[in-house]
Amino acid sequence: MEKKENPIEYIIEHMPDVDLFGRMRVLFRWLFFGCLTGLVVGVIGTVFYYAIVWATGFRTGHDYIILALPLAGLVIVFLYRLCKDYEDKGTNLVIKSIQEGDNLPITKAPLIFISTALTHLFGGSTGRESAALQMGGSIGYNLGKLFKLKEGNIKIITMCGMSAAFSALFGTPMAAAFMAMEIENVGVMYYSALVPCVISALTAQGVARLLGVTAEVFTVEVVPAFDVYHAVFTGILGILCAVVSVLFCQTLKFAGRNYKKLLPNPYIRVFVGGCIVVALTILMGIRIDATGLHYVSGVHYYNGAGMDVIEMAIKGEAPYLAFLFKIIFTALTLGAGYKGGEIVPALYIGATFGCLYSQILGFDPALCAAIGMGALFCGVTNCPISSLFICFELFGFKGMPYYLLAVALSYTFSGYSSLYSSQRIAYSKFHNKYVNRETK
Repeated sequence: MEKKENPIEYIIEHMPDVDLFGRMRVLFRWLFFGCLTGLVVGVIGTVFYYAIVWATGFRTGHDYIILALPLAGLVIVFLYRLCKDYEDKGTNLVIKSIQEGDNLPITKAPLIFISTALTHLFGGSTGRESAALQMGGSIGYNLGKLFKLKEGNIKIITMCGMSAAFSALFGTPMAAAFMAMEIENVGVMYYSALVPCVISALTAQGVARLLGVTAEVFTVEVVPAFDVYHAVFTGILGILCAVVSVLFCQTLKFAGRNYKKLLPNPYIRVFVGGCIVVALTILMGIRIDATGLHYVSGVHYYNGAGMDVIEMAIKGEAPYLAFLFKIIFTALTLGAGYKGGEIVPALYIGATFGCLYSQILGFDPALCAAIGMGALFCGVTNCPISSLFICFELFGFKGMPYYLLAVALSYTFSGYSSLYSSQRIAYSKFHNKYVNRETK
């Protein structure tokens, strides 16, 4: 009679060779560094948040201050050149640091902090989250250097810093954690950074919340049952958002190239660019009525981050061509050398374009604005998972099928365009093959 095999012996014999103590050591290491990075970046990110809030509030209460934007630009250029940062690559440098181990100087964090605050204070059209990615990445990288981590671990802690800064400012830890792992190479996810990025994002969000930062949340009350009819209207909006995302990316790059070509001197470039933004701002405030031409002060829909206009879009009250003017203002601001981010402008463009779509076709503006924000975010960053998560965290899970379809279509139809020239397409969006090509 054949002897029956002992189940315990079978499990032990077939158990994979697991270095349990090694994995616990790695876990505790990243618990420590994730919490440390989240704490440090969370505090600095909170200070940055309040600086931007104060700058925006002061500007809106003192309309004339925008006239000093060209002078603020001169200060920004002077600060960067004082720190010997002659060719600022912005978020591209952080991406390169993760891809290839490029150096991220500690001066990057205070430079982007001060220059972004100045840009917002004097009315430049930029956001704040891309600036946070640079600031957080720089802090994380230098923490890794301080603790003498290995090169691979320095890349991970750099991603932790990016996650922490984005989470502290925007209050979206899911999107923050995955965006840091997803943004460097399209089609490749750095899952080795999953635990530390999640820990740092949650820690930073907790710190920011403890210090009074309120997360951005928008209300989408009307979410119809998802059927073929609504799938078609969502699909069309997702594809159109992909087209607008390509337009936004290419306009930013066109403005940057031509500013440098026509105005090689950075001081002249930033001054002239500031003058153009000021002139356009005044032009947008001019109204024509029965009494003739007059200027309406304080109506600056296209300056700063524009969170108030996103709220208008959710209510269906945004100007029809707000998305187009925001593209122009942001390109003219960033191309000239002012600092800030492209992500909130992308959300602004998506919300206002979605609002326009709803006004033309008669759909709910809040739902269309939410779909537009998620789809535009995906189109410009090539981060579909982060885009889906940011929709859930900003608008709730109720509209999941709408966001899912729009994000998927925007990811595909935006092609190889991107806000970040350092981002690489590792795997094709259209075929199951490795391409390793640059973004457009």
